[in-house]
Amino acid sequence: MALTQEQHAHYQQLALQYLNRAGIVLTPEEQARIEIADLGLENYEEIGLALLTYVNTERVCAKELVLLPHQTCPEHLHPPIPSIQYAGKEETFRCRWGEVYLYVSGDPVTKPAAIIPPSRPQTSTVFHEIILRPGEQYTIVPETWHWFQGGLEGAVVSEFSTKSIDEADLFTDPQIRRIPEIKG
Repeated sequence: MALTQEQHAHYQQLALQYLNRAGIVLTPEEQARIEIADLGLENYEEIGLALLTYVNTERVCAKELVLLPHQTCPEHLHPPIPSIQYAGKEETFRCRWGEVYLYVSGDPVTKPAAIIPPSRPQTSTVFHEIILRPGEQYTIVPETWHWFQGGLEGAVVSEFSTKSIDEADLFTDPQIRRIPEIKG
């Protein structure tokens, strides 16, 4: 099941409110391009994110990511694609507003700051915790399992990366569909 046009418009406006809080100014054209990634799970406020891609070329990509309070972008990695000589995506997350809990492969914490999504607890497997606050950043190398979640008030995160091929992302949850669908 996909989001309705009304739901999509509502979540776009909500994402715009968060971006405004972070002091990020968008053109009307950019505002209309805010993507609402519900990941096909019909539970956007728990699992999903809003994003705006400014640029995505053969060499560089820049995005804004918006997470609602405790909203999770589920565990995934950016694989290499040998047929097009793509090494996988290297990305740097820089927190602009709020707080984001980022989890990558490595030594796990015993009590994560994030709330494991109740509807999908089995799909988070890496628990090396990095907490990002405004002005802090972290770089994820290609082929690293990772997931992240907005803090108590949500978060706005700028992403700077190599080329993004989102449709190739691998998720630990086999039910996820990365490319959103909007119904009538």
